[in-house]
Amino acid sequence: MTDTPEAVLLYIPLMKELGMSWEEIKRTPRMELEGLLAAVQEHNLLHAMDGYEQKDINDMAKHRPSIRGDYGKYMAQRAKYQRLSKPLHKTNEVFNSELSVLTGQMQRVSSEKKEKENTTE
Repeated sequence: MTDTPEAVLLYIPLMKELGMSWEEIKRTPRMELEGLLAAVQEHNLLHAMDGYEQKDINDMAKHRPSIRGDYGKYMAQRAKYQRLSKPLHKTNEVFNSELSVLTGQMQRVSSEKKEKENTTE
């Protein structure tokens, strides 16, 4: 089994990156395992160069020019996820404003109910 691609490319990374046990891996459908591994790789790429600025990249690229390509991929991923997350933020804003309106209505109904109780007593 040690020479199989699954062990090297799928199982070991899941154990190392996600801390999955062999039992968890055996119980999980392969499609889900591949999805988890893809998500981990995406997450690693998304955070690979956190904390670096363009100046740092320029300095490092003097000794290793391929770093510019890596930084380009990193910036493209960040832009992609910022674009994808905007609808979520907008959805949250809409939800919060609707929640605020409903909370106000509930408080109004509650106070009207208390007033009615006070006047009937």
